[in-house]
Amino acid sequence: MEAQAYHMTTSGAGSNEEESRIRVREDRTIARALQILQKRASLPGEVLGGATQGALFFRLRLGGEDREHFEVAFLNTQFQLIAVERLFSGTIDAAEVHPRIVVQRALAHNASTVLMAHNHPSGSLQPSASDRAVTARLKAALDTVDVRLLDHFVVTTHEVVSMASQGMV
Repeated sequence: MEAQAYHMTTSGAGSNEEESRIRVREDRTIARALQILQKRASLPGEVLGGATQGALFFRLRLGGEDREHFEVAFLNTQFQLIAVERLFSGTIDAAEVHPRIVVQRALAHNASTVLMAHNHPSGSLQPSASDRAVTARLKAALDTVDVRLLDHFVVTTHEVVSMASQGMV
């Protein structure tokens, strides 16, 4: 099955000093965009449960990271954002994820649904066998406490793939 990807590209050219200034401006813009997204996702009637919204949200949060991180967005019954947390961080190609912690945090936030994401600093968009296995373990653990896993996103610098769209959730 072909990956459903959400393409978001950036451009840059020029000297190192110019690239550095551009990077600082972009980082500020991304930080502001994240603030707006989080605020909007928390408002009545605004939802974060869709693949496009979730992909954009996590792309902005994880796309520029140089080591692997695993984050969870905790949502209420209306798919509105309660909180988002970076639960695990790792190396350039792995982050150890503990289902027990994810379940604990979901219960602490009284979340009914969650969106999860992790980045691949290598740029590989395809979910690995390990990604598929941890997704299955997390889904099973969350199911035991009636918390629904909506999606698990794999994020690279320029793209995001929805594991749910590939039938992996």
